[in-house]
Amino acid sequence: MTGSEVSGRPPEAAAVVVGGGLAGTTAALALADAGLRVTLIESRPRLGGLAFSFKRGELTVDNGQHVFLRCCTAYQWFVDRIAARDLVTLQDRLDVPVLDAANMRLGRLRRAALPVPLHLAASLATYPHLSLRERATVGRAALALRALDLADPALDDTDFASWLRDRGQSPRTIEALWDLVGVATLNATAANASLGLAAMVFKTGLLSEAGAADIGWAAAPLGELHDDRARKALDAAGVRIMLRSRVTGIKPAAGGGWVVDAETGPGRGEQLDAGTVVMALPQRETHGLLPEGALDDPDALLGIGTAPILNVHVVYDRPVLRQPFFAALGSPVQWVFDRTASSGMTGPGQYLAVSQSAVEDEIDLPVAELRERYLPELERLLPAARGAGVTDFFVTRERTATFAPAPGVGRLRPGAATRAPGLYLAGAWTDTGWPATMESAVRSGLHASREALTALGLPFENDVVRAV
Repeated sequence: MTGSEVSGRPPEAAAVVVGGGLAGTTAALALADAGLRVTLIESRPRLGGLAFSFKRGELTVDNGQHVFLRCCTAYQWFVDRIAARDLVTLQDRLDVPVLDAANMRLGRLRRAALPVPLHLAASLATYPHLSLRERATVGRAALALRALDLADPALDDTDFASWLRDRGQSPRTIEALWDLVGVATLNATAANASLGLAAMVFKTGLLSEAGAADIGWAAAPLGELHDDRARKALDAAGVRIMLRSRVTGIKPAAGGGWVVDAETGPGRGEQLDAGTVVMALPQRETHGLLPEGALDDPDALLGIGTAPILNVHVVYDRPVLRQPFFAALGSPVQWVFDRTASSGMTGPGQYLAVSQSAVEDEIDLPVAELRERYLPELERLLPAARGAGVTDFFVTRERTATFAPAPGVGRLRPGAATRAPGLYLAGAWTDTGWPATMESAVRSGLHASREALTALGLPFENDVVRAV
């Protein structure tokens, strides 16, 4: 028996969203808010995709450190929509401590209460990790970035490092400034990043509004946001959630619309009829389920590469870091975050998460080797860690954490609409204009729901849906 037969409602009023990450959850909420009867199917036993938590002893551990910026308006809409604003924190004003491991000198990137571009001028003028001449060249490159047209497809064919070198940026400037931000947001060094995506990051985050780059992060485990609160919001919106269920096929229905085959357990399955289907899966899984003719070049999805992120987790028997986070230069360590309070840890110790992006050469290293690499380095960077006891050390790896933002990727990223009526795509890897971030994932879900609602002749009730 099909889902529409069970409900007694016509299949055109029904929508199926495949995938319960941020993109799928967003699409399900937006479609349900517009009055559709929505079923959300997720193969895992939880929602949240690659931004999730798990238990390790007394700790509730995030699989990786995820942050957002004040300019991430779609993700903040999502946080509000799932009633989770109380679970995140956002800086009043951008302030990033940057420690140079070579000389142990601490600098800061922070903004003043001035309009763009003067908001960063004082910080850059005193940034100790660049020479006076290098600081002067940064301003010229920033003005050139600001003048770029993000709609120009030629930007996608150029790598960011070449563009920076052509505008007088030294290797040190690229390392100490452009890659400091770019590696964390793009998951790639400037040499491996599309100018189009890099320009989008810097224009939007640093050169659009004074507060755009203020940093936000979860003050609670990600699972409380993207699973617990999201599930409550979906339940309240009337969305049916099918966990531990895998979609095995999507095919056109005889009378129009779609039939979605779902495997719900060993030897068990369900068939759902729907007028609208949103595929919110990674690119390879999407390629495997795409109905014939849905895209002009479905194999382009296989050309969208992936990039890993490694997180090293260290629990000390005493506090060793007094700040919420810091970034390091000239060190294997990239960013270090204090996750003690958010993990639920009690007692006198401290739990730090070391977030490492663009680490293709480290992602498969044994834990013992990573321990030998990172513990001495943390002791070098944090004097208080010298002599402190390590009560736990473990690693989380996301080998396909993001799509690779390499030059040329822009032309491979599909939009939300397909050639098949009623079938839509979502995911951070789709053509949102953003790199693979939580913001891009949410925007993709909004893009897909906007296209679906337009096709159904339903109005947009949400300003964020209109804006993205």
